[in-house]
Amino acid sequence: MFQPIRQRVGRLSAFAAASGMVAGLLVLSAGAPALKAQEDAPSGPVKVEPHASRWDYPKELNLPQGSRVHIVQKGDTLWDLAGKNLGNTYAWPQIWELNQWIKDPHWIFPGDPVVIDLTRKVATEATVPSAVANLEPDRGPSSFAVPQRPELGFSFQDFIQLPFLAPQGAPAYYKSQGAFEITGNRHPEQQYLGQGATVYINAGTDQGVRQGDRFLILKTVATRLANPRGGRKPIGDVIQQIGIVRVTHTLNKGSMALIERCMDPVEKGEHLVRFIEPATMPMALRKDVHDPVKMDADPAMVAYARDARIEIGNGDMIVLDRGSNSGLKVGDVLLVANQESFPGAQEGHGKHPPVETIHHYLGQVLVVRVEPTSATCKVLRAKQELHLKDLATR
Repeated sequence: MFQPIRQRVGRLSAFAAASGMVAGLLVLSAGAPALKAQEDAPSGPVKVEPHASRWDYPKELNLPQGSRVHIVQKGDTLWDLAGKNLGNTYAWPQIWELNQWIKDPHWIFPGDPVVIDLTRKVATEATVPSAVANLEPDRGPSSFAVPQRPELGFSFQDFIQLPFLAPQGAPAYYKSQGAFEITGNRHPEQQYLGQGATVYINAGTDQGVRQGDRFLILKTVATRLANPRGGRKPIGDVIQQIGIVRVTHTLNKGSMALIERCMDPVEKGEHLVRFIEPATMPMALRKDVHDPVKMDADPAMVAYARDARIEIGNGDMIVLDRGSNSGLKVGDVLLVANQESFPGAQEGHGKHPPVETIHHYLGQVLVVRVEPTSATCKVLRAKQELHLKDLATR
């Protein structure tokens, strides 16, 4: 897997060849300017010293609350800065997102200012799948001509569209999480809100909300989901993550917030829970694929597809009816198969021949969230369309 994010700024021969500027090479090799990284947001704007860089870096920065600016030193990478400041190297896209003047994340230069939002610090290292926790990108060749991103199996965009099962029901889940609600918006005539809209929430400083806090927007998308294996008892409600809000102003018992990111319309009444920055996961397809597929003794079954889709393909999100109680964990790549039956050889004088079953390979899915009795997965590869009641196995 080629992931060149860890390339060092010391690899300057490619830059010299691409630019043809020997003087630029000498400046870059000399190290960073005297300005050191600012550990805390200063009271006034931060001025950036002139230096040699391929990018049109900002010459002055006004840092938002909870942020710091790091002045790149020789040997720095976004990969390393994410590990040091956000708690997870795979969170490097969150730094790149805030510094869009960096056109290719594989190349940052001594003296470049990199703004880091410390409020985006990810959860503990233990939340990173063991399969990828210690991986480092290859240090293969790179090119300025074609910016390259590592192929991700699970990204921030996937995270803010992720559905999951609440077996106790959505109301009970929201209560257990101490969820707040969106109670209005600045333009009440608008029912459906998008990115950049201002909303009001029913929590303020009395409830521990502070300016700059970020919350995950949750929406109930299915109630009393039917058990895919049959039976009258539903298996729970489906809740979907649909966006992020950031608090911009607080009162005692209410706050104003900005919809920072969303992939689906946001409405009054949606619920909010505290946001923890997710870790991205690299694409890691299995090679031990055979048809027919050998199934676990108790394989998981597809119970729901995002947006209630009937035909499921690459990039879609699904919910399985098995979870950590069945040994599933975040980072697992499962094989999906459909079951077909056919009559076998008839022995004796019975009226009906025995029925044989076989499982044909359909695709691979990545487990991105687990609960005791359910798991959410992203479809990495689909040989053909997946459907409800298809089976998933390790």
